[in-house]
Amino acid sequence: MKYEHGCDMRGMLSFQILWLLSKKPMHGEELAKELEKRRGEKPKAGTIYPALKELRESGLIAGKKSGKLIIYSLTDKGRKSKKSAITYFCRCFGDIFEEQM
Repeated sequence: MKYEHGCDMRGMLSFQILWLLSKKPMHGEELAKELEKRRGEKPKAGTIYPALKELRESGLIAGKKSGKLIIYSLTDKGRKSKKSAITYFCRCFGDIFEEQM
């Protein structure tokens, strides 16, 4: 199911990846499938892998090779960043959810 929301949600990708990896370590394809469930469309490899690279270079996630796959997980810095991002997200958008209830 594709959502027709009319706004660009690409800026949320790093936040969503951090949140998903806080639940369990995953490889890129697993992340793409989880994102598809939430967004209604699967992100392209040219979208998700650059985001993973940026998060890794920022020290927020680590990648461990397992066969042909790289399994990504949060670092301590990534867990702190995710917590901070959730606080920021709730402060910015919390009233939107309250209005919808």
